[in-house]
Amino acid sequence: MYKAIGVIGIHTGIGKTVTSAVLTKAWHTDYWKPIQAGSLENSDSILVQQWSGPKIHPERYRLIEAISPHAAAKGEKLQIKLSDFILPKSERTIIVETAGGLLSPLTDEHTMFDLVKHLQVPVVVVIAHYLGSINHSMLTLAVLKQTQIPVLGLVFCGKTNVESEAFILRHSMQKVIARIPFINIVTKEFIAEQALKIQ
Repeated sequence: MYKAIGVIGIHTGIGKTVTSAVLTKAWHTDYWKPIQAGSLENSDSILVQQWSGPKIHPERYRLIEAISPHAAAKGEKLQIKLSDFILPKSERTIIVETAGGLLSPLTDEHTMFDLVKHLQVPVVVVIAHYLGSINHSMLTLAVLKQTQIPVLGLVFCGKTNVESEAFILRHSMQKVIARIPFINIVTKEFIAEQALKIQ
């Protein structure tokens, strides 16, 4: 198994946290969210802990406002540097959940892509279907391919779209790790059920 695996998305709010919980449960890993912007009382780390119960490594930055990390940091007069982010030490693999999409800003100079590259981790790409998602998926995968960041596979979250999924798989030549259906209220039972479907 890898030292760490990045969970990236083609967009924001598409299921990265649910995916991370499922993967920590299925693969018996730790969890780390390097930077959290907003929802500090109900953060992604808290949700993953409730849903799947892995060891949680503290965020490097916890920002108050629920906006892009680079903008939230400015509001708090913080200067975030890429070198601030170091993988926590663990005997187990760590699922590393990024924020937003692959090219969402981390700082004025760096994106989530730069964070993944800096941490030197392979990634799982999370995809949800919406108008424009094929384009977002193919662009995300193209960037990863061109920069030789290993992609372990794709996770499709939410409602099924057979045609969109078929196009993405045909042109990306990636494998499907999981298909996680939409649910109104995520529970630990739901996460455990989805984890059992992953080899």
